[in-house]
Amino acid sequence: MKQPSVALDRREELAERERRIAEVVAGLNERPMRLSPLWFYDERGSALFERICRLPEYYLTRTELRIMQQHVAAMAAALGPRVALIEPGSGASRKTRLLLEALERPAAYLPVDISREHLYAAARSLRRDYPGLDVQPLAADFTQPLRLPAGLATSSRRRVVYFPGSTLGNFRREEAVVLLQHFRNLAGGDGALVLGVDRVKAPDVLERAYDDAAGVTAEFNLNALRHLNRELDAGFDLAGFRHRAPWVAERGRIEMHLVAERPQRFALGEECFELDQGDYLLTEYSHKYTPEGIASIAHEAGWSVKRTWSDDSEWFSVLLLKP
Repeated sequence: MKQPSVALDRREELAERERRIAEVVAGLNERPMRLSPLWFYDERGSALFERICRLPEYYLTRTELRIMQQHVAAMAAALGPRVALIEPGSGASRKTRLLLEALERPAAYLPVDISREHLYAAARSLRRDYPGLDVQPLAADFTQPLRLPAGLATSSRRRVVYFPGSTLGNFRREEAVVLLQHFRNLAGGDGALVLGVDRVKAPDVLERAYDDAAGVTAEFNLNALRHLNRELDAGFDLAGFRHRAPWVAERGRIEMHLVAERPQRFALGEECFELDQGDYLLTEYSHKYTPEGIASIAHEAGWSVKRTWSDDSEWFSVLLLKP
């Protein structure tokens, strides 16, 4: 009696695999060849990113944490009681705990992450530490439409999307606008968005943050190829690539590259690709913003910046946006 269901599940798995291959192939047909940063994040990649966040060169996490520690009470007061907090790309939810503890009677927490194992482990920890909180993890790609729990609208007064860590910078401007529009739909007409953004600063500070002396970021970058090999049989030769992270001033961003140390040939689906020595795969953008620049993107997506909290050096900002 269960055979049709098993067959259907297998067809769905194959269809999802083909969809993922098509997305990767589309990026590899760009110039330069491009991979989505989502491929960094399997269980190993998520653990590597947690290590990156503790590195001395990686100022972003500790700077944003200080902002949260200093201003979280004001943030919670601005959001109000009985909030349903939705966090796309939640990871270990470290900064989220500060906000959850400051909020008045939070109704629910919905962490969303593509790394299922990492997500469920973090959710178990939160349920243990906050037994009265309704924690509903969702294993999904947050750039795609999300199906929220049916009872969320009645249990909460307001939906708030929490998007810390400067992840918005991983998207080109047009992609960032679409993503913020998606978050606006998730939050609803009376919702809000709490958004972390990294600010423009000295190039040497930025480049050290993305090319640490211990090589953890390099391993994180290479993990995208390891993940693709395992999930889609891509056939990348990991030993034939090196990590590079230059500041590209004219585009206002750090770029993460995987540079071919020797000629490379690999296949995905039915297509074959080649790289000459010195060519590179572009694996991530990390845009840095001026206050005017991020306000312009937010406005285009249907948001208005209501509050801004920054560190003393103005290296990083946390914004409160409302429709």
